[in-house]
Amino acid sequence: MKYVGLQTQVWRNNTRSVVLLIMFPLVLFILAYIFVYFTSYDPEYPDSNGPYAFHAFIRWVPWITIGVLIWFLIAYSSHTSMIRKATGAKPLERKQNKRVYNLIENLTIVAGMKMPKVNIIEDDSLNAYASGINEKTFTVTLSRGIIDKLNDDELEGVIAHELTHIRNRDVRLLIVSIIFVGIFAFLAQMFLRTMVFSGGSRNRKDGTVMVLGLILAIIGYFITMLFRFALSRNREYMADAGGAQLTKKPEALASALRKISTDSRIEAVKRQDVSQLFIDNPQEKKKKKSFSFNSLFATHPPIDKRIRLLEQF
Repeated sequence: MKYVGLQTQVWRNNTRSVVLLIMFPLVLFILAYIFVYFTSYDPEYPDSNGPYAFHAFIRWVPWITIGVLIWFLIAYSSHTSMIRKATGAKPLERKQNKRVYNLIENLTIVAGMKMPKVNIIEDDSLNAYASGINEKTFTVTLSRGIIDKLNDDELEGVIAHELTHIRNRDVRLLIVSIIFVGIFAFLAQMFLRTMVFSGGSRNRKDGTVMVLGLILAIIGYFITMLFRFALSRNREYMADAGGAQLTKKPEALASALRKISTDSRIEAVKRQDVSQLFIDNPQEKKKKKSFSFNSLFATHPPIDKRIRLLEQF
């Protein structure tokens, strides 16, 4: 594998993340324009359809924007409160494990960060994740297995990885990506339910509008899902690089990832959007190949590739 310097990797992944974030609303508005264009088509005046559709779309833009903002406000608050409940995490007090607190405190001092909350999942598997959208809610959650089975250097690398997620506000990006995917999922369900429950009561034109809306919503859902997974993979590379930079021990994080890859499944985690938070997805089946069509739908990069990149630093 060609050598990739730490700063180069950070710059590349940041650039990719910005591009992906821009693509979410862009896809939404492009598909909205296509919907307006075809539903406003008048066969008697085909030459005027383009300008008319454009002006109609411009009139709809503020309403689409307001609808998306309202959706964001509702979904954003619900997702932030849902994450902890979905993993069964509980607060870990200092007196219960001074070792973990000492490691986190030392790293936050080096990083110039405030001490986050610390949670634990009572599971013997090895995994961890960061959550929270502001300093009051930032949390590092570790499984019982990862605390007990990693040595200090390896656990420090994992914690540094999660602190990098917090420092980069990755949970916010995750929630934004999930919300955009949810918008298209909701639209697809709405068009499908309307078609099913309306039966034959609608005329041919209305039926065509519903079918077009359903097709565009499915396309939007598929595209934004790919963007969401690509964004998640980029942020994992970023967190690996940040963890290595923070501890100055990339080989320790690489060693931790090897151990995590052997047993990362957390039984309590059922939701795919929550699984995306973990240092290694506790639901994804591990594949030997570094790339396949299925890897486009993976929330995390192949762990062997992450290890090789860490070994280059």
